[in-house]
Amino acid sequence: MATAEGAAKHGLDEMFDPTFFLDEEQLALRAQLIEICETKIRPLADQNDRTSTFPRKSLEALGPFLGLLLPKEWGGLGQSHRMLVATTETIARYGDASCAMCYTMHIGAVEAMRLTANEHQIEKYLKRIVPDRLIGTLSYSDPETGSHFWYPMASGATKADGGYMVTKKASWTTSGGFADFYVFQTTSPDFKEYSDLTVWVCDAKDAEAKPGEWDALGLRGNQSGSLLIDNKFMANEQMCGSVGDGAWSNDEGVDPFFLISSSACWNGISLGTIDIAIRHTTRKTHKDVGLRVCDYPTIQDAVGEAIIDTNAVRLMNYSLAKAMDDVTDNGQKVIAPGEYGRGSYLHWLWQLKFAAAKNVAHVVDKMLHCCGGSAFKREPLQLERYLRDGKAAWVMGPTNEVLRQFVGKTALLGIESLDYWNQVVNQRAIDNELKKLDAEGKRALAARLLAEAEA
Repeated sequence: MATAEGAAKHGLDEMFDPTFFLDEEQLALRAQLIEICETKIRPLADQNDRTSTFPRKSLEALGPFLGLLLPKEWGGLGQSHRMLVATTETIARYGDASCAMCYTMHIGAVEAMRLTANEHQIEKYLKRIVPDRLIGTLSYSDPETGSHFWYPMASGATKADGGYMVTKKASWTTSGGFADFYVFQTTSPDFKEYSDLTVWVCDAKDAEAKPGEWDALGLRGNQSGSLLIDNKFMANEQMCGSVGDGAWSNDEGVDPFFLISSSACWNGISLGTIDIAIRHTTRKTHKDVGLRVCDYPTIQDAVGEAIIDTNAVRLMNYSLAKAMDDVTDNGQKVIAPGEYGRGSYLHWLWQLKFAAAKNVAHVVDKMLHCCGGSAFKREPLQLERYLRDGKAAWVMGPTNEVLRQFVGKTALLGIESLDYWNQVVNQRAIDNELKKLDAEGKRALAARLLAEAEA
């Protein structure tokens, strides 16, 4: 059986793995997962990439890991956020980054539903995840708002007999057209403002996906095309929680799971390229000077920096996972609507995603340089696939531009200044613009505002 130690001998030595975050059971699970990745997932990765094939076989090969945090009595592993980090990182490192991203969205959907699951959702979906290999996904993007995905303008719901008529338009949905169920967010029935959101779950038959649209630079297997749920009837039990729970669900369920797991995916890609660089540079010899590539100080410097930077982000990843474990009884505590456990760490998770995405862009580039022309080709190293997959990190919403502004603005002006739903008036900006108007301009503006107020 492959072990973490055995796998590490083919790349980065295990002494550089922060295994001190994991207990003996988790280390054994990680070793089991590495074997699955090496024997069942990685052999499919290149072909899936070449043909943009959804990694269904790879996801199904994960077996009980599909229910990683679900209670054992539901067929899950009853595991923690730390084990989620280890799992996603391992899939991306030893298996396939497209599979790791689909897995991230699957876990996000499962846990977002579990946050407020009713009996129908437990029996129809959650208890069937592992035995039936059900694959779920999140659909939270919006064509009108881009990476500001929490603002679903192209969606809505109206009350109907026994349920609701629901519309959802999504510009990007990982696993779209291939998932068995979708967890998604819309504005609430009779909403007054865009912070009034509601979460739903529906079967694949209710969603119109266009996976053929997906022809991307990297993560080519995750099939992130557009999705439409076109005024479909949703029974009451398809609502995840209550009307208006959506903003809380975002902060306590969807965002924490997505940010902690996707960051682990980016770290896994970084580690995968470091593994490849170590294998290649220690075996490749320049016969003219009698030196291996790894004997050059410039290569040692580049690999050393990549390891240091990547492990700094990994430690942040595991530390935040442990912080979330501490407030949720290792991921098993039921958080009441309106209360926050994981959501208390959102401002840290924003920093984590930015750091992991920034790091992977740097590391994959440097490891390609270390391996030279051999890495520029698809075969035999396959490093170029990791490079292309890693490029998705920066632009995946919330993009790094959005996140660094979130952090800077919060630090300088307070959390209220983020104004998620475009409700807070920037009086300074208004006053500054008004100064530019002459008397006639001010009278015209005043007349227009009075007319709008009357209307």
